[in-house]
Amino acid sequence: MSDESRPEPAVGAPKRRGKVARKHAVGRVILISALVLALVTGLGTIYFVRHLDGNIEGISTDVLTDRPEEVYTGNGQPLDILVMGSDSRECEGCDIDAEGGGGSDTTILVHLSADRSRAYAVSIPRDSIVDRPEDGCDSPAATEVMWNEAYGIGGPVCTLAQVEQNTGIRVEHFVVVDFASFGSMVDAVGGVPVCVPEDIVDRPRQIYVPAGDPSVLTGDQALDYVRARYVGELEQQNDISRIRRQQEFIGALVRKVLSAGTLTRLDKVVRFLDAATESLQTDEEFARVTRLGKVAMQLQGIGLDKIKFVTLPTDYYSTDSEFRGKVFWRPEADRIWELIAQDKEIPARLLKGTSTSAEAPPSSTATPPPGSETPSETASPSETPSETPSETPTETASPTETPTETPSEEPETTTPPEERIFGVCA
Repeated sequence: MSDESRPEPAVGAPKRRGKVARKHAVGRVILISALVLALVTGLGTIYFVRHLDGNIEGISTDVLTDRPEEVYTGNGQPLDILVMGSDSRECEGCDIDAEGGGGSDTTILVHLSADRSRAYAVSIPRDSIVDRPEDGCDSPAATEVMWNEAYGIGGPVCTLAQVEQNTGIRVEHFVVVDFASFGSMVDAVGGVPVCVPEDIVDRPRQIYVPAGDPSVLTGDQALDYVRARYVGELEQQNDISRIRRQQEFIGALVRKVLSAGTLTRLDKVVRFLDAATESLQTDEEFARVTRLGKVAMQLQGIGLDKIKFVTLPTDYYSTDSEFRGKVFWRPEADRIWELIAQDKEIPARLLKGTSTSAEAPPSSTATPPPGSETPSETASPSETPSETPSETPTETASPTETPTETPSEEPETTTPPEERIFGVCA
């Protein structure tokens, strides 16, 4: 039919545009729905961030007046964060070493280089004998006191002041993680796999961590793993072993959190963030999840192989000293603090035998439990003194180490033996 022959529509009749009108209606519904969804999602995010911020307690550091100057003068800005593990001992079974509550069982100084190419996490033994300042501690200054006493006297601010006085490093931020919340973080990601070479058993304190390569630890098991002190054949308070276990576990936890299986599960991310910020204490500037998240992203960009966990080099006091069983910092420790203050790379010779990487270790490195009848053929002689006489002495053997031929019934040696690292596969 031609246009000329098509009849003209009657005056006032509706125009035939039904399909176009329907398309516009659908478009408006989609647009409105998208806006509503974005609004709801945005508000949900805001409320969740506010909830996480509400979990964090900000503590002022304005009381500190005598602080070291920043040594680094190059481009960028290095970042030093003091991480403390607070052992409130208010939960069932928390009193694991017959000590009072409220102490800090873990002190780690995390240093991020100015160019964000490397990071060091230096663990300070809680049994270190140091001088404590008056600044920030609500107590007179004291000399030759145990490291972790500062937290009980003046909390995290006093410990931060103690770090700055004894290291010369200006610390920008601090974070205090309650150990009970730490267990919840582990459960939030479905457990953390760690290589445990032998069962860790301390019956008087109801501690049991199963051996495995890996052993997937629940929150309660993880707490036992990072806090136990009376472990190994000597049943001694082995703080160096505990530090190494803490380092190994933190590395394993970081790998688990960064794994695709965790980051792609919204429910796991939400549970982990909620647990991670629960009872968290920080300085006031750090008391926002957005600020913490920005630093976490910088750490992720560094790469696990460039994140080094370092145990501060120490030696034991002699057995006839009033500080028997406690440790003092070796000259290498002072050099490590100097290099960190200058934001310089720590050479391998200073890290030998005292550091580990956050990168996943080689598999199948576990050694058999000590109860086995046959010694391991692949065990490294530097890991632990052999149960049987060795054909050649090890290069790292301490001159004060108890000879392997010495019968077990021989009286205690006059100087502490070299520490064996219990509960760590490598």
